[in-house]
Amino acid sequence: MGLTIGVDIGGTKIAAGVVDEEGTILETYKVPTPPTADGVTDAICTAVSEVSTHHTIEAVGIGAAGYVDDKRATVLFAPNINWRHEPLKDKVEQRIGLPVVVENDANCAAWGEYRFGAGQGHEDVICITLGTGLGGGIIIGNKLRRGRFGVAAEFGHIRVVPDGLLCGCGSQGCWEQYASGRALVRYAKQRANATPENAAALLALGDGTPDGIEGKHISEAARAGDLVAIDAFRELARWAGAGLADLASLFDPSAFIVGGGVSDEGDLVLDPIRKSFKRWLVGGAWRPHAQVLAAQLGGKAGLVGAADLARQG
Repeated sequence: MGLTIGVDIGGTKIAAGVVDEEGTILETYKVPTPPTADGVTDAICTAVSEVSTHHTIEAVGIGAAGYVDDKRATVLFAPNINWRHEPLKDKVEQRIGLPVVVENDANCAAWGEYRFGAGQGHEDVICITLGTGLGGGIIIGNKLRRGRFGVAAEFGHIRVVPDGLLCGCGSQGCWEQYASGRALVRYAKQRANATPENAAALLALGDGTPDGIEGKHISEAARAGDLVAIDAFRELARWAGAGLADLASLFDPSAFIVGGGVSDEGDLVLDPIRKSFKRWLVGGAWRPHAQVLAAQLGGKAGLVGAADLARQG
């Protein structure tokens, strides 16, 4: 199969890109993300039509944040879009006249990294995305493993603290409440409030109060040596690495790939994640250790992965 289109549905924009068999993006088109479910479907079709004008397209892959059924056709539940059992594949196919594959966005990103990024050369890879929340994907034996009903790898909602912090999913103590961008901001605010004298650089980047701290401030302050910002990253990494150790007990991959916006800080967060993983890996002194690798494709991973999954059929 030749060229395919990948669609990445983001909170503020929808991006469609023409992707070749080598994972290279040849052209992209972006539209703002509408506030309504029907508007999102319209925007997907518009973006696909615009980006395909100068290319012969074989199929389209759509990455959606939510639960996608085992047939890769229906979005069972999307937390940020009012999609409930939404027949997205059928709706888009009828409009654009091309075969469509719908997949969870974290699965798309995982597949993109496995095929064209940090996962190349590995047959068994577990990916996690540390963004606003925590997502993931499972590739075992060179295949994306989606589970019987298509909704596997929702790692962010593994409960790591019984009766812990309330999660947006309605449960308590979910992993993403302790290892995510939201968690990072919470850690920094708590520490800045407790010891403001150690957070001078961090506080100065916002409005001077702990409540004004944002994720971008924490990254900048940590790079400048701010103790509170560095400690916030270490706390996130402690939880992330411990969770990877648990996943190693389940899947025994040769590599973990860490992506998402938080991972953009590189070794600032990855080195302490590796240390935590080593600390909590059961039998770690006697067993092989999976590599913990930084994702390579950045924000392109989901779009590239969706396009390649469409090519796989």
